[in-house]
Amino acid sequence: MDFVISFLSSAWPYAAALVAFLFLIVVHEFGHFIAAKTLGVKVNEFSVGFGPQIFRKKGKETEYSLRLVPLGGFCAMEGEDEESTDQRAFCKKPAWRRFLIVVMGATFNIIFGIILVAFTLIPPKSFLTPTVAGFRDTAVSNSAGALEVDDIIVEVEGRNIFTVNDLSYNFTAVDDGKLDITVLREGKRVNLKDVPFKTEVYEGYNIVTVDFYVKERPKTVGTFISQTFKTSYSYAQVVVYSLVDMVRGKYHISDISGPVGVTDAIGQAVKSSLPDLLAILAMISINLGIMNLLPIPALDGGRLVFILLEMIFRRPVAKRWEKWVHAIGLAVLLLFMVAITFKDIWVRIF
Repeated sequence: MDFVISFLSSAWPYAAALVAFLFLIVVHEFGHFIAAKTLGVKVNEFSVGFGPQIFRKKGKETEYSLRLVPLGGFCAMEGEDEESTDQRAFCKKPAWRRFLIVVMGATFNIIFGIILVAFTLIPPKSFLTPTVAGFRDTAVSNSAGALEVDDIIVEVEGRNIFTVNDLSYNFTAVDDGKLDITVLREGKRVNLKDVPFKTEVYEGYNIVTVDFYVKERPKTVGTFISQTFKTSYSYAQVVVYSLVDMVRGKYHISDISGPVGVTDAIGQAVKSSLPDLLAILAMISINLGIMNLLPIPALDGGRLVFILLEMIFRRPVAKRWEKWVHAIGLAVLLLFMVAITFKDIWVRIF
């Protein structure tokens, strides 16, 4: 009995994490579903999960199902991947309608992420800002020609800074501890070259030791709305910058997490606190939205490319070519996900 209790107490955060991750996928598919219904496309099935059905309910025209493997879901539209004579089929609709239907999955993820960000900002009585309030006794970033009190940090290494989250990301993996920083000083932009910082090694990367304090601003309706959108934009920036930095070699392929790693991160947040859980779900939801909009075959962004080409050239790309592109893209993505999942499991076991 003690073993069962111990197992359940250890397993429930990860079960909750799996449900939370699944919910983000459902939000994505629900965006497609609502757009399809609104724009007159027939939806044959809306499913939560993959594999064998364990529950099904037939609506007026759509079958709603729950499937055994809780790792995703789908919105199956008539004529989405095959020809159809039904006038309400996806393939029969104008390109602009198909574009909206495809893009709404990612849009729902981004909107949902922004809503979650808003919830995380309800408890704090004030918000941290990237404005220098003072320096620690051991500070080196306030040396001659460097940072000063009341400097508003607006760029680090040419990248925009909106929140302290942006500082955290851009203060990672700094080789020599020196950064080019742009600040607003008495209303004027000032470019500071090679601002020095002490660094420490964490998980193989040089992390800047932040030797200054930042200012807070009180919460009002205006600052709450502003901080919600700034934080959401900051999360979106991290997604884009991470991809760019991966290509540039700043980070390694081993730093990428798949479903196992993501579920583990959510599980840790579940055990921590509700604000931490909402924050990581917000980042993942926005991440899902942006990743799905990238022009990668088999993802929504890849499908959007073909629709855009049709809108530009007034004729669709041959279906056989589109199918081959998506099939190859899907195969590559699946292999990539298997490799990342294996890496996640290996790291956690060994």
